[in-house]
Amino acid sequence: MFKKMPILIFFFLFFYLSSENLYSKDEYFLTLRNEKVNLRQGPSFDYPVKLFYKKKFLPLLIQDASDNFRKVRDHENNSGWVHISQLSKKKAAIVIDEELIMFSDSTIYSNALALVKKGRLVKINRCKNKWCKIETGKFKGWLKKKGLWGLY
Repeated sequence: MFKKMPILIFFFLFFYLSSENLYSKDEYFLTLRNEKVNLRQGPSFDYPVKLFYKKKFLPLLIQDASDNFRKVRDHENNSGWVHISQLSKKKAAIVIDEELIMFSDSTIYSNALALVKKGRLVKINRCKNKWCKIETGKFKGWLKKKGLWGLY
């Protein structure tokens, strides 16, 4: 019996670790559809509002679902429930590095166009390899993916 114990522990650990990875793959990003969206404490209109989002296209990590509500987490680790009608599949991200240089092409050898500061919301046009083509305000260009939150 005791000789089989290491094998059982191995299978238990393997199952536990692989199931945890499967859960994280179920998470995905959506953005806010409107300028004002309520984040609620629970998955129903009966629950109180925790906070108001006031930024269209703000990316949110979707972590769970209950009927027409989605459990979300934002870039500041606020979490709660949002009605699905307030979410969009349009792609956007938040700059999480102190500052990123926007380039005219997806290489550091192209022209630098602007300096994008931490907390800036950028709309994503497309991504390739380690770069995303974005627009923010009157600027369009390329940013490195690693400095952005809201992409998978």
